[in-house]
Amino acid sequence: MARQIYVNLPVRDLPRTREFFSALGFSFEPKFSNDNGACMVIEDNIFAMLLAEPFFRTFTKKSVCDTTQSTEVLLCLSCDSRAHVKELVAKAVAAGGRVAREDKDHGFMYEHAFEDLDGHTWELVYMEPDAHPH
Repeated sequence: MARQIYVNLPVRDLPRTREFFSALGFSFEPKFSNDNGACMVIEDNIFAMLLAEPFFRTFTKKSVCDTTQSTEVLLCLSCDSRAHVKELVAKAVAAGGRVAREDKDHGFMYEHAFEDLDGHTWELVYMEPDAHPH
């Protein structure tokens, strides 16, 4: 069986967060979603558990990062094309997110990033299939 990854992220407003990521084209696994959390499907074996902050706090004794002041994690997703990178950033901004930093073209790789409604940074990259970094 292939390994799976579940990235757990605290969110302040779960219904709004679901709407945000739905607007970006992501779906949710109903078997692992309820009023406390939503299991966002990124790929066959990759999921983001978007957990209401009070529920998220039950998994740790540490304080939860205030993402308006600090970076807790940088999430990086590969995309199928440069256009796909640009499209997801545009959808994120239209759904209430914001550009985390300007796009960069490295020749072999194109990158851009947005912040979701809770300030989590999502990096998006497209790697040229036949290019090699210098």
